[in-house]
Amino acid sequence: MKKILLLLTLAAGFATAVNAQDKPISFGVKAGVAFPNLTFSAGGTSISLDSKTTFYVGGIADIKVSDIFSFQPGLTFMSKGTKSGEILFDGVSADANASINISYLELPVNLVANFDTGSGKFFVGAGPYAAYALSGNGKVGDVKEDMPFGSNDGEFKRMDFGLNFLAGYGLTNGLNLHAGYGLGLGKILNENSANLATKNKVFSVGLGFNF
Repeated sequence: MKKILLLLTLAAGFATAVNAQDKPISFGVKAGVAFPNLTFSAGGTSISLDSKTTFYVGGIADIKVSDIFSFQPGLTFMSKGTKSGEILFDGVSADANASINISYLELPVNLVANFDTGSGKFFVGAGPYAAYALSGNGKVGDVKEDMPFGSNDGEFKRMDFGLNFLAGYGLTNGLNLHAGYGLGLGKILNENSANLATKNKVFSVGLGFNF
């Protein structure tokens, strides 16, 4: 009887240890506030308008490849663009309340390094992303027009790509606070001149939860 009790105790301890181990694949959700902008560059000169305040929401899969590193593919809905409180016309400044608004479905694939701190973990990561523009519009004052998408000059491209950078802190209960920066590398506007480039960039901060 003592041997049976001992075996049962060892089995229970082994099962507890196995269940306590980190899962090789976990899933999570995230949401937060984004501050996107557009960079306009030509001939070595680059300008940016004011950042907008938008939002993002999405999900991730965390695939553990070692005690420190994991891959995090995901899918995120995010609104990007820019805004301006004034425009110049014939050298005269005028209030415009203008904005460019583009809704993207974004697929990031990040390599993340996790550092255990006892009560949680600090994490940093980076990786590429590809994005598809679902819709867009331009607005000046009270006038709003749908954004033209296509391959002709002056039309916006559906596809975009770039690099992601992220950092944050996760608690043992699954909740995490994170911040990120997306650097667009693709030209999102078709231009006749190869020297002209319009690119996305966005800073974000939010909360997530891993199951």
